[in-house]
Amino acid sequence: MALQWMILTYVVAAEAALAFLLTIPAPKLLKNRFVSLVSLILQPALFIVPFAGFQLLDIYWKNEHRLACTSDICTASERDRYEKSMYKAQGNVVLCASACLLYWCLFRICKLYKDIQNLEEVEKRYKDE
Repeated sequence: MALQWMILTYVVAAEAALAFLLTIPAPKLLKNRFVSLVSLILQPALFIVPFAGFQLLDIYWKNEHRLACTSDICTASERDRYEKSMYKAQGNVVLCASACLLYWCLFRICKLYKDIQNLEEVEKRYKDE
């Protein structure tokens, strides 16, 4: 069961690295090439949004059907295991939310750079006339 969380962790790390690389200052030619490369990667990487959504649904379902250990019958180890699973689920929710948020940020950054590039081309055409 931990494989999907490892995949999601690596995807979030890659998205964070790409967002960092997109936002650091770089020469214009290098930045344009890198933005076009990331834009090509973003289309097939859209799978992360439904993947994270299904993981969130899985967490929600498990949370709703989890046995609560709140009575005096539960031992200390059972309470610890219950609390540990709750903390783990909360961390996984943060991971899913950050995957979707970082994907959206990458998409918007690339769109912004492309819009700026198009406006610069239009400005250049008007200056040439």
